[in-house]
Amino acid sequence: MAPQLQSQNQNSPRVLQGDLNALSAPVREFVEANVILCQPDAIHICDGSEEENRSILTQLEEQGMIKKLSKYENCWLARTDPRDVARVESKTVIVTQDQRDTVPSPLGGGASQLGRWMSQEEFDKAMTQRFPGCMKGRTMYVIPYSMGPVGSPLSKIGVELTDSPYVVASMRVMTRMGKAVLSALGTGDFVRCLHSLGCPLPLKQPLVNNWPCNPEQTLIAHVPERRQIISFGSGYGGNSLLGKKCFALRIASRIAKEEGWLAEHMLILGVTDPAGEKKYMAAAFPSACGKTNLAMLCPTLPGWKVECVGDDIAWMKFDQQGNLRAINPENGFFGVAPGTSVKTNPNAMATIVKNTIFTNVAETSDGGVYWEGMDQSLPEGVTLTSWKNKPWSPADGEPCAHPNSRFCTPAGQCPIIDPQWESPEGVPIEAIIFGGRRPEGVPLVYEAFSWQHGVFVGAAMRSEATAAAEHQGKVIMHDPFAMRPFFGYNFGQYLSHWLSMAERSGAKLPKIFHVNWFRKSPAAGFLWPGFGDNIRVLDWMFRRLNGEAGAMPSAVGYLPSRESLNLQGLRGDVDLDELFSLDQEFWQREVEEVRRYFSTQVNDDLPNEVARQLELLQHRVNQM
Repeated sequence: MAPQLQSQNQNSPRVLQGDLNALSAPVREFVEANVILCQPDAIHICDGSEEENRSILTQLEEQGMIKKLSKYENCWLARTDPRDVARVESKTVIVTQDQRDTVPSPLGGGASQLGRWMSQEEFDKAMTQRFPGCMKGRTMYVIPYSMGPVGSPLSKIGVELTDSPYVVASMRVMTRMGKAVLSALGTGDFVRCLHSLGCPLPLKQPLVNNWPCNPEQTLIAHVPERRQIISFGSGYGGNSLLGKKCFALRIASRIAKEEGWLAEHMLILGVTDPAGEKKYMAAAFPSACGKTNLAMLCPTLPGWKVECVGDDIAWMKFDQQGNLRAINPENGFFGVAPGTSVKTNPNAMATIVKNTIFTNVAETSDGGVYWEGMDQSLPEGVTLTSWKNKPWSPADGEPCAHPNSRFCTPAGQCPIIDPQWESPEGVPIEAIIFGGRRPEGVPLVYEAFSWQHGVFVGAAMRSEATAAAEHQGKVIMHDPFAMRPFFGYNFGQYLSHWLSMAERSGAKLPKIFHVNWFRKSPAAGFLWPGFGDNIRVLDWMFRRLNGEAGAMPSAVGYLPSRESLNLQGLRGDVDLDELFSLDQEFWQREVEEVRRYFSTQVNDDLPNEVARQLELLQHRVNQM
């Protein structure tokens, strides 16, 4: 007979799978305390097996939460409640004793753009309002998972308790999950993750698309001191797959600060030149800047090869030889579907044809998926059902797939996954790339003058984003290090932490670069072809790392010297003069914009060195 939970409650939940007594004392205490709080009907300790996965998918299908896609092998479609489609920044908080531990105090008061703080008292009250009895009638799944290869010295372990089988199926793709993780954990410490859909049974109101959620009560809270993540009311990926942004960035960045490493919103790629020499690079881009496309690049230069270690998150730590070693803590890709096509990212398209969970994409009548920007015409007679589960035609005037619709797919299926992607010691990073979508003023590529200047470049990152209100057109938003929604602690302290890397004895600091694939000419649209031709920029960086490519100093950094970019075989003309031109008035405005941001948002927490780098930039711009 399965062991029963010992508590005052005589109606203890049934244990459907696993053995509570076999859990380490800290894990068992964590489970038991939350069983008493959330009152599930049953407990299922996940083992990560194929058999378990099949059973979870079957259960989801029976509940109408997912649908099998007959066109592909083991692929599934989920449609969410339209109120639960994305991360909710306004309801995502960090809980610390002192507000300034979480965010800098903005000049003149007001709300910080660099995170949201919640007091311990407010958090306790929010927990009490939400969690008691929230899993009634449901099963609590216990998910032991490793961020990073199991047993790697760079990896960390979490345990997520959830009442969502969709989360179980997705976490099996996105993390290493199950028995092996519990063995590796032993009695060690772990990040405690509690997630509930906030829909106890019986339901008070009918579900939309059979998707349980509680948007009015949604809250995603992080308590760094306790290594704790609490999520309520949302079943959507970024809010419910707590290993992802919640652990791998917000909590991990705080752990990294304490332990002397970096947890970053960065892809990792391996680049091999025609002579067979290989280098690894990490890159941070805000959303809609082609991050996954770069991670899976198909080079247009003959003889070059790009391989993918990760497309979203990098954990980086200096080893004893002074090399900055990086792992991808994830096990899958949770990619935005719209815009992904055979043209923009053939490797992603090849990855997602099996063992993939699609969410909020459109469905074709022949059992396939579809979205905006797929660039494939539908076969004769094939019709579309939109993400809202309604027949769709272009005349509807709205997209068939939600703009934030996703594929959740195993990284190991990527045709160009790097042979070292699961290496326990990580891969050595020689270059860090920052970038954004800047239609004017910012050159295709430049190299920072120093590590300190590179940290400033990351801090000053800005990118074009569509404003939330429709008719405001495009606005340039600050997104420092592409981490703005993901900082786990005060951004000023984060900058100091980055700067401190230069003080490590023997550290081989990577070179830092900034790229902009998106510069436009008023007459001719994009000045640079992008996609596979971005290898030409990586080639210049590669040769810079070897001291081979020419560069000339400019106000913003080192620019490629004439003839140092390999344009051999490039289709169409590229106006290099316009692509690399620096306009003094533009850069004077840029300096003032960055100064305003630093003074209002980072205020007294801005490190002196970053302020000094801004003054140096201003001086160089004035000398132009």
